[in-house]
Amino acid sequence: MGSVISQKVEDHTIPEEFMGSSEDLFNLVALALKNIVEREDGKDEKRALGFTFSFPVRQNSVSSGSLIRWTKGFSVGDTVGKDVAQCLNDALAMCGLNVRVTALVNDTVGTLALGHYYDEDTVAAVIIGAGTNACYIERTDAIIKCQGLLTNSGGMVVNMEWGNFWSSHLPRTSYDISLDDETQNRNDQGFEKMISGIYLGEIVRLVLHRIAEESDVFGDAADSLSTPFILSTPFLAAIREDDSPDLSEVRRILQEHLKIPSAPLKTRRLVVKICDIVTRRAARLSAAGIVGILKKLGRDGSSGPASSSGRTRDQPKKTVVAIEGSLYQDYPVFREYLDEALAEILGEEVAQTVTLRVTEDGSGSGAALLAAVNSSNRQRQQGGSI
Repeated sequence: MGSVISQKVEDHTIPEEFMGSSEDLFNLVALALKNIVEREDGKDEKRALGFTFSFPVRQNSVSSGSLIRWTKGFSVGDTVGKDVAQCLNDALAMCGLNVRVTALVNDTVGTLALGHYYDEDTVAAVIIGAGTNACYIERTDAIIKCQGLLTNSGGMVVNMEWGNFWSSHLPRTSYDISLDDETQNRNDQGFEKMISGIYLGEIVRLVLHRIAEESDVFGDAADSLSTPFILSTPFLAAIREDDSPDLSEVRRILQEHLKIPSAPLKTRRLVVKICDIVTRRAARLSAAGIVGILKKLGRDGSSGPASSSGRTRDQPKKTVVAIEGSLYQDYPVFREYLDEALAEILGEEVAQTVTLRVTEDGSGSGAALLAAVNSSNRQRQQGGSI
């Protein structure tokens, strides 16, 4: 098997002024790519591009798809309904780049592709970061939408868009309802709003604000706690992970970021407890979602070692779930709670056969891998050199 020869990662922030139109947004991406190409070698050779687009699209082909809606707080109004790959291709052409999108990939699909490339026991991928999503490999004949279409492998990747999952069984609170009312995509992405990084800090802020309104625990800090999204999830994580005897980091965050000047130790402990509850709920819901995928694939142990009829059943298969995202990777308490819940739901014996494997930049590298494979297959079919 081959390997990834080299990998370089660059992070770019999207300034607010480039969120006005799809043309502005994709021109920014194209210019960033042009700088990378010119810095690397500057050769004007044809290049295949894997485009990771972490929003719901209606996939028309391996290299095209139209945006269904924005999520994760993004909103570039004139992009909905457009082929996002073509938007990027047009911007690349305007920049004079001989680069074309040959694979349009959701971030979860890219993560799964890279995970499966290194380990064929990888059957699913989960993103738990600013947003959340999951995908898995399903039998083609089990997918109604395929309408008899078959693949060479007999399997197909299903992008679940699980962030938009909703059920009356989810433990929705008044704080979740208030959060939903604040967002641009009200009544959408219900599951995402309970477990992903963009929203957890805001849930805590809503709880603290209600406490401030209904008691004197935070003094007269109700006004300072009334600003939406003033408490980001990195602050939530720092509060929860403060293990100093006097919770000095909690005190600093309350003073500097929430304008609560003199919270006593008892109050600081209350804030830590609230952050813990919100974190634990999010992690356990994430674990339940993962187990749901394993159950669909028959890898959750429900057909475990022995049945009530006395028949012997197969041992659980080794299962790998590729996982990526800052919430899981960079927040140890969240990761601990998720792993704990997974073992609790599956049982220790089955849980030992399931590995959650962090895939560094899986979404980007996986998209590049799929673009390379697709281009290689096209050239082989056309009889050209690879």
